[in-house]
Amino acid sequence: MTKMMTGLLAGTAALCLGLQAQAEPKTNMLHQWHSGSNAEAINKLGEMYEAAGGSWNQTAVPGHTSNTIARLRADVISGNPPSAVQLKGPEIGEWAKTGLTANLNDLAAEENWEEVVAPELVSVMKPRGEWVAAPMNIHRIDWMWASKPAMEAVGATELPTTWDEFNAIAGKMAEQGIIPVAHGGQDWIDGTLFEIIVQGISTELFREAFIEMDLDALQGEEMQAAFDQLRLMVGWMDDAFPGRGWEEPLRMMAEGEAGFYFHGDWAIGTMNAAGYEYDVDYLCAGAPMNSGQPGYILNSDSVVFFEQSREDYIEGQKLLASTIMTPEFQKVFNVTKGSIPARMDVELGEDFNPCQRQNLQDLRAAAEAGTVVRSMAHNMAVPEKFRKAMFTVISEFITSDMDSQTAARRMAEAVINEY
Repeated sequence: MTKMMTGLLAGTAALCLGLQAQAEPKTNMLHQWHSGSNAEAINKLGEMYEAAGGSWNQTAVPGHTSNTIARLRADVISGNPPSAVQLKGPEIGEWAKTGLTANLNDLAAEENWEEVVAPELVSVMKPRGEWVAAPMNIHRIDWMWASKPAMEAVGATELPTTWDEFNAIAGKMAEQGIIPVAHGGQDWIDGTLFEIIVQGISTELFREAFIEMDLDALQGEEMQAAFDQLRLMVGWMDDAFPGRGWEEPLRMMAEGEAGFYFHGDWAIGTMNAAGYEYDVDYLCAGAPMNSGQPGYILNSDSVVFFEQSREDYIEGQKLLASTIMTPEFQKVFNVTKGSIPARMDVELGEDFNPCQRQNLQDLRAAAEAGTVVRSMAHNMAVPEKFRKAMFTVISEFITSDMDSQTAARRMAEAVINEY
């Protein structure tokens, strides 16, 4: 090889290294937020990422988390794992076990994540001692949304705090021709309502049944009591609920057609966008708790990072994780989405909805009382296969005349069959 050729190759290599070092950070985030306030919230992340110097791309998979997981598995099998994926709870730990996730420990230490992230989330984000994910928010699942006009129509001046109190008010609404319970007809919406009922019956029952998957708890008397409460509430739903999504029952409640709706706080983003006003159209409170203690079913959206070979995507991961963890993003994103920041050092000012400010107070009270639980219905408590098995039983119960004892027994059988 001539000296000229050697020099040319060396110069080309140096040029490539220089270009690589200056590579624009890139990401392609896989997530499920394809419409409404959820899509608006994720677009905020894209805007901030690009403002920080990154090249933003996203792939939205319509539907619930199971659809995103199916797409992720297909991408991993094809040898093309995405650089960033929206995942939750046990699924983060399952993917960390594969050795395919990226290690964010250096960035986390540099930015002091351990000091600012809500303690309930730290072990979820670093399931094997390594930070593999960045939390975007904290959602509360066990919200009770109530129509203020419907409450006034039946002379109710206080939101119910126990299921007996709720049943009394719901009965009065039914007598007035108001639909007491607005509901959607999809399995995850069914599961959301049922886990709210179970938490209200007993936090210990929730932990034993939906986290430990204890067979005695799954089919015991308290679980049967939860199905009894669900049966009452099904009787207070309108006939058109099967197959309905989650936003229509929210509208029914906010416009006074229905009295109550039990659903997560992403409802706030949708109500804000629709122009519904707190204390005019709707009220909010934690769902009834028979124990008299504060309750809190926790959900958290997070972004998990998978190892990449290209330098632009590796740098893109660092930039994306760092952007997610800024107080600025945590504020802007959660104001839009209806949740609260995963960082505990972010002040919730007047730009946050009153229900969001109440959310933070209730989280602190429940943490002190030891009644915070991770959501089964929203992929925070058990692997997907168990969640889907329980959903099947809950949805069948809602759409049939199955009795509570049979439903509880079949819940236990469904879990056994998935082991």
